[in-house]
Amino acid sequence: MFLLTLTAQLAIPLALLAWLALGPARNAAGLALQVAGTGAAMLALALVAQWAVAGWWMPWALAGLWGVLAVAGVVRLRRGTAPPPPLPRGPAAWAAALTGLVLLGLGGWATGTALAGRIPPPGPVVEIANPLGPGRYLVGNGGATTLVNVHLHTLDADVARYRPWRGQSHAVDFFGLGRWGQRADGLRPADPAAYAIFGRALHAPCDGTVIAAEGGAPDFEVPRLDPVDRLGNHVILACGGAWIVLAHMRQGSVTVSPGETVRQGRRIGVIGNSGASTEPHLHIHAQRPAAEGAPPISGDPLPLRVAGRYLVRGDRLDGRSP
Repeated sequence: MFLLTLTAQLAIPLALLAWLALGPARNAAGLALQVAGTGAAMLALALVAQWAVAGWWMPWALAGLWGVLAVAGVVRLRRGTAPPPPLPRGPAAWAAALTGLVLLGLGGWATGTALAGRIPPPGPVVEIANPLGPGRYLVGNGGATTLVNVHLHTLDADVARYRPWRGQSHAVDFFGLGRWGQRADGLRPADPAAYAIFGRALHAPCDGTVIAAEGGAPDFEVPRLDPVDRLGNHVILACGGAWIVLAHMRQGSVTVSPGETVRQGRRIGVIGNSGASTEPHLHIHAQRPAAEGAPPISGDPLPLRVAGRYLVRGDRLDGRSP
């Protein structure tokens, strides 16, 4: 998964830019399709990829470079000694135009699907306050389509292994952002402390009662995880008719106990790398209460708004003031 993310964030856009820079079409229709196709593909990547590895600002830098190359291609075509042909000539030119058309179609579909993920699903949406402590954060998973939120795959009732943790289907995952807009010092350091979010404060996002609290699970080195305990160190709060689950907290950091009543804003622990977490991040989701005797996160899932925002992959959020 990490290599796939890195490829999507760097290799693919750089290959598209290289094609536009080194092989611009010599005909009007071909250049138009090449510019539109590479632009659509890069826009789709900007909306779909998790830009925590390369930095949240990378899509903007790539978009600027694409704009420069697009203008350069048009200027080069217009400065020719003869007017450029309107249509491709020869198999290679037609193949390039067809490639641009395919990229335009795929990029348009992915962009539309990603933007559709910004519309909350029908039905009630749970409103909570910002649970994050000081710092800046990037949404790694969130939204209403599987292209921007992998958790939605667990809505498939036909997959038996999803049923015990179906409640997390509308979850939001957060990475921390460091000084240069990246989530860690290095591409994938093993030490969880090298990740910006590790050790950041976590606060109760609502007034409620503690349903469950676990703080003794170990924090793993990256990319190890617990294949059995999905939540690791966690807190589950009953807030109105919903349960709010906050998972992957740091060992020994949980400060509340089951049955305790907490007020919104109370510090309940810090973010770690416990449970089924391949690197430090905060997992938070809302669900209906689980049935008596059922796994704790098997209740019906509910979408979330955090501080009034329905968060989608790529969104950024500032933490609470100190």
